[in-house]
Amino acid sequence: MRILETFDEELIAQLRAQDEFFWLDLIAPSAEEIQRIGTALGWHPLSIEDTQRMGQRPKLDVYGDGALLVLHAAIAAHPEDENDHPLEEVHCHLTGDYVITVHGGRFTDLSQVRTLLQNSTSPKTERYYVYKIIDVIVDSYFPVLSDLDEEINALEDAIVAGGGRKELQQTFGLKRLLLTLRRAVVPMRDLFARQVEVITDLAGLEADSHDYFRDIYDHLIRITDELDGYHDMVAGCTDLYLSMVANRQGETSKQLAIIASIFLPLSFLTGFFGMNFDWSIAHVLSGPWSFFLLGIGSMVISGAIMWWWFRRKGWTGNDE
Repeated sequence: MRILETFDEELIAQLRAQDEFFWLDLIAPSAEEIQRIGTALGWHPLSIEDTQRMGQRPKLDVYGDGALLVLHAAIAAHPEDENDHPLEEVHCHLTGDYVITVHGGRFTDLSQVRTLLQNSTSPKTERYYVYKIIDVIVDSYFPVLSDLDEEINALEDAIVAGGGRKELQQTFGLKRLLLTLRRAVVPMRDLFARQVEVITDLAGLEADSHDYFRDIYDHLIRITDELDGYHDMVAGCTDLYLSMVANRQGETSKQLAIIASIFLPLSFLTGFFGMNFDWSIAHVLSGPWSFFLLGIGSMVISGAIMWWWFRRKGWTGNDE
């Protein structure tokens, strides 16, 4: 088993002649390089075209003794990163002789796996290399899920503490991120549920490969379930925000209603004493202090009574 750093056509021909399995990781190759490598290795023209253009959804295309496996790795977790592309598309060209991965370079986990395997002293089978490459792509979602869990919990706390538009925008950003991740994970889950036999049936990868790829499928199920759970949590954040807004509006309406209720009897008394009845002129407004004692005094007393009644009912403060 060999791990190659660059494409050496002569060395690859030698390895294939000796039936020695190899892995080559191509980082951001040009269209011309992909064409040259694909032609040298006998890739199907459609496989070459897909790798040149990228922008493919997760899929598995079989061409003769080889296959093109397209997967999406996660490389970002936070909406505030302003990263419109939280995924890295990885093309895996598989045969019984080799695995060649092609990606843009933002997904660095493959480089770490390559270093780890190069430094490993224990012998590894071909199917283990294929499994490890696919496994590290799938497992790239777990750190993202961990960050999302912390971010959603913090968002809930911020909304309860009186969050505003910033928290609402953050909620929408999380929804978009979760939708993007789910659109990548669900096709991969379905792919490994239905077509894993295609990979394990490639010459040189048969044996007990099913055990390896069943583990990958289990990881994809777990990731999908967690994404669905986080989607429900974010939807709950939206409902919580709307509930908090409605609660604040209710408090404002209650305060305005209290003020209006206090001034209602005051308005009545003001109108009453403003009427020019003979009785009120002769008896109520006859003295110099009559207006203050009966007019303003009545308004103050009525206002105080209303305020005392509201306090007794608990309408003047926040309900706790």
